[in-house]
Amino acid sequence: MDQSPSVIAPRHRAAITFIFVTVMIDMLAFGIIIPVLPNLIMQLIGGSFAKAAVWAGMFMTLFMAMQFVFSPVQGALSDRYGRRRVILISSFGLGVDFVVMALAPSLWLLFVGRAISGICAASFSTANAYIADITPKEKRAAAFGTLGAAFGVGFIIGPALGGFLGHLWIRLPFWTAAVLSLINFAYGFFVLPESLPKERRSTRFDWRHANPFGAVVLLRRYPQVLGLASVFFLINLAQFSLNSTYVLYTEYRYGWASQIVGFTLSLVGLCSGLVQAVLVRRLMPALGERKLILIGLALCIVGYAFFGFANSSWLFVLGIPFLCLGGLSGPPAQALVTQQVDPHEQGRLQGALTSLASLAGIFGPALFANLFALFISDHAPVGHLPGVAFVLAAALLLAAALIAARVTRPVAAGAQSVPADTIPAHPFPQHPPEQFP
Repeated sequence: MDQSPSVIAPRHRAAITFIFVTVMIDMLAFGIIIPVLPNLIMQLIGGSFAKAAVWAGMFMTLFMAMQFVFSPVQGALSDRYGRRRVILISSFGLGVDFVVMALAPSLWLLFVGRAISGICAASFSTANAYIADITPKEKRAAAFGTLGAAFGVGFIIGPALGGFLGHLWIRLPFWTAAVLSLINFAYGFFVLPESLPKERRSTRFDWRHANPFGAVVLLRRYPQVLGLASVFFLINLAQFSLNSTYVLYTEYRYGWASQIVGFTLSLVGLCSGLVQAVLVRRLMPALGERKLILIGLALCIVGYAFFGFANSSWLFVLGIPFLCLGGLSGPPAQALVTQQVDPHEQGRLQGALTSLASLAGIFGPALFANLFALFISDHAPVGHLPGVAFVLAAALLLAAALIAARVTRPVAAGAQSVPADTIPAHPFPQHPPEQFP
């Protein structure tokens, strides 16, 4: 992007801090209620553990479905009306919604509240577009690495904080999340500048493109973007093997207690955050985007292979560093994608990518959970293989690595990619993840 550093420098640091906190709170919105939601549901329906588990799964699917639908809507709105307005409305809406959920006297109101939180948490796509607006091309991978670290921090803090607060009072996590969101809104209202000038905004809001299916039209216009979007989808889908089976798998195969599971998950979140916030920034100048993407994917494949085939707990733990180093691939891939799209389409682009991640969240948990159940049963088609979910995740990432190697080859050779069906009137060399589940 050709925005001069002098324009963004005075409030650049405060804006980046706000975006970091916004993304972290979005992750908290997903994680902080995980430890208490099933128990609250069980209180509201007065039912059994089995019924509560079914409803909890429906709540997760609903949250991801709302992100799938509304991420491109928020992205398109931010392209038309600016990033600041959309981010602030989302932060305020998330805070108010958590208040509603904290007070919800019935299951249906809690269900509606979870739907609204999924809509508001879709602001991650706008946060990515904001970073793309204000970050120079050569620093985007590091900036997206910082956002990846925000996911790591949210993943570490969210479930642990929710469990602690829920032990004191089951509705306290919702009140805490509400306070954090509203404080973030107030801070952003006074600090956050607009990143997209009016002359760079879309001239109109188009409903045909402000939906998850219409957003694919944008991806198809840019061959390299479409290829990297496929890589993003496969990475996100593979990560849901952890969400779906990690706890049950480690207990089934290694006899881990909940304390060990919690400790290792926090370790993974911490290490993943450090990789994306620190290592990406240091390795990017030396290796470049393409090499960093392929190295990260290769290391992640090794990590999942350790998880899937390790017959002892110490071998399983040995796979954690490889899995975390896989976080090297997300930020440079995100940086490459943003370089191919005009400034007025960055919001739609990020909305489309977030929708793909949410689509993985809709189907991934059921896929991996059912595979795990099948391969530890007496009806396993090829024998007893409890780590089949992680083996499939490694295979998905192998496919992602092959796609990434192919679609990034022109960039490595110095060629500039252009849309398949049109050349922009002003072809900007554009500027500016992936979360552990």
